[in-house]
Amino acid sequence: MNAAAFGFGINMILLFLKLGKGLYMQTLFYAMFLSLTAFSLPAAAMDYRLGSGDIVHVTVYDHPELLLDTRVDEQGKIDFPLIGAVMVAGQSASSAQRLIAEALERGGFIKKPQVNLIVKEYRSKQVSVLGQVNKPGKYPLDTTSTVSDLLAQAGGVTLEGADELTLIRNQDGKLQRTKIDTKSLFQDGQVDLNYQVIGGDVIFVPRASVFYIYGEVRKPGAFRLEKNMNVMKALSLGGGITPRGTQRGIQIRRKGADGKPVIVNAALIDPVREDDVVYVKESLF
Repeated sequence: MNAAAFGFGINMILLFLKLGKGLYMQTLFYAMFLSLTAFSLPAAAMDYRLGSGDIVHVTVYDHPELLLDTRVDEQGKIDFPLIGAVMVAGQSASSAQRLIAEALERGGFIKKPQVNLIVKEYRSKQVSVLGQVNKPGKYPLDTTSTVSDLLAQAGGVTLEGADELTLIRNQDGKLQRTKIDTKSLFQDGQVDLNYQVIGGDVIFVPRASVFYIYGEVRKPGAFRLEKNMNVMKALSLGGGITPRGTQRGIQIRRKGADGKPVIVNAALIDPVREDDVVYVKESLF
């Protein structure tokens, strides 16, 4: 519902209030207010299914003594005045308020009760976004959400973040880890990688792999390891070889299979691996 239509509805309500009072006008006002509220609510709030831990605010029109702010318990219930426990887990807000209204009327407490239930805090379904994101933490799911939705809520990946993240999910008591290439997702548009997330999922963005280059290069230091990185690309990131260096004197120092350091005489097309140290020797001539 746009702002103009909402404003028009409010003006009509005020006009009706000026024209008359009494039970009929009060009922009409309340009905119109509920309609406007329903149309102005985001679709996410209308679709959300309640669960244990959610905080809800419940009111019954013209019965302020029944106002309730409470938490959905571990069994998925809320304890409502007069009627006792009401199972709301798995229900939308509109379905839950209908259950309360039916129980109030069935018990003979209120005739045609008008119940309104609002979710104040979404706590039953949360996803943790951890690692190299700008705002790590737990985020509630108030609607159908995807990996990209959660990354956006977490402020995006930091400059130090890797191009591949891990989606961790507890499936039937077993942890499943799914690797997602974010470059393929966002740059190449592979939407099949944009998995839907569920409550309890963890999205972890590790720090990007790096390699090191020093010796006779113009900009020695640590650099982000890109896909298909080779010695030639590594040298370009290092600003190229200085006049004192030599292309024939390039070595790569890395850990061997046994964990001990090894030295490899490298050609320009040789691959560079994580934590490699590329060293450019000084020319002897």
